Amino acid sequence: MFRSVPLLSKLHPRIGKQYHLKNSVRWFHVQSSSDLVNCEIASYSEPIYNNCRELISGCLSGFLPKTYSTSCSTLSHDTLKDNPVSDMLVDSFGRLHTYLRISLTERCNLRCQYCMPAEGVELTPGPRLLSKNEIVRLANLFVSSGVDKIRLTGGEPTIRKDIEEICLHLSNLKGLKTLAMTTNGITLSKKLLKLKECGLSALNISLDTLVPSKFEFMTRRKGHERVMESINTAIILGYNPVKVNCVVMRGFNDDEILDFIELTRERPINIRFIEFMPFDGNVWNVKKLVPYSEMLDRVVKEYPDLKRLQDNPTDTAKNFRIEGHCGTVSFITSMTEHFCAGCNRLRLLADGNFKVCLFGPSEVGLRDPLRRGADDHELKEIIGAAVKKKKASHAGMYDIARTANRPMIHIGG
Repeated sequence: MFRSVPLLSKLHPRIGKQYHLKNSVRWFHVQSSSDLVNCEIASYSEPIYNNCRELISGCLSGFLPKTYSTSCSTLSHDTLKDNPVSDMLVDSFGRLHTYLRISLTERCNLRCQYCMPAEGVELTPGPRLLSKNEIVRLANLFVSSGVDKIRLTGGEPTIRKDIEEICLHLSNLKGLKTLAMTTNGITLSKKLLKLKECGLSALNISLDTLVPSKFEFMTRRKGHERVMESINTAIILGYNPVKVNCVVMRGFNDDEILDFIELTRERPINIRFIEFMPFDGNVWNVKKLVPYSEMLDRVVKEYPDLKRLQDNPTDTAKNFRIEGHCGTVSFITSMTEHFCAGCNRLRLLADGNFKVCLFGPSEVGLRDPLRRGADDHELKEIIGAAVKKKKASHAGMYDIARTANRPMIHIGG
């Protein structure tokens, strides 16, 4: 079986080698926060054992199974003891929030149809956006309270002129394990080496089509080739996996699902198919939604050896691997099978507002108290009160579509 897809050129020489494994990976894990205790490669066709082991281990990075309880809605005393998190980050349902998404800007160099209306959106004036020092101050407050992962979003985070300095300061925060970024990839390839040197450790690149003309239609801009180049660059620089976010919309790109999956055959790419979600101004319609169950049926028919991986209950994605593929396939099912019970995410918007749920309209302001001279204790009280009000789950997709919320460009991807 072979499907014709655009090739990613300029790959690292090791990427693309054929390694044939025969039921070769066995996992051994324990009830703790450790990831992988042992991974054995039982048989392989590549004669150089060390190279094979290095490549396969690399391809699996980020998808290592862990053993946890099946739900994060309640947490045991042992879990709290092993993960010392401030009460500020624990909601009334016992969920620990150790993942903070920070929007650096509302500006973007694309105009994606599912993100903003054609006429654009009113942007917050620059002086009312958080400065670099304010971002670092608030991030440090969260990290010192137990947050161990930060994701930088936008708008488009790479168009912020001080992005490298922000990454450097954040990556040096004591207790932070992962500094990630979600980007559209338009300007990424020229900046990625420096960003990696400044501590950027994980990467999601948004790409909704492999067809340049479709890309221009969806984003209202040119740039498909530059996004592909950014994916190439990320692979060459060793990001593993390179996560590629694809919002699936019926009648637009749902015919490309299998083509996207072919990108995972020889490359450490995680394709993440995302159900189309409603936000202000994106003209959401249930007829455009391709549910997870339908996407999965299509994939299984073409790849019957698709296997479900062990997911962490805090994962937003359902993760799969196809036998013989270096990369992986995931589905983000926000609309048809929500994952609210395991939600550990909080959001700091570019204007300093704080959201506890992507789909909830409630926000509290942190910028003004910060600029009035609020100390850490006062800021923690504001944050903690908002976290405690977080609901058990978001509303259904039809209710979300009727609820006033901000455009995605304001919230951050």
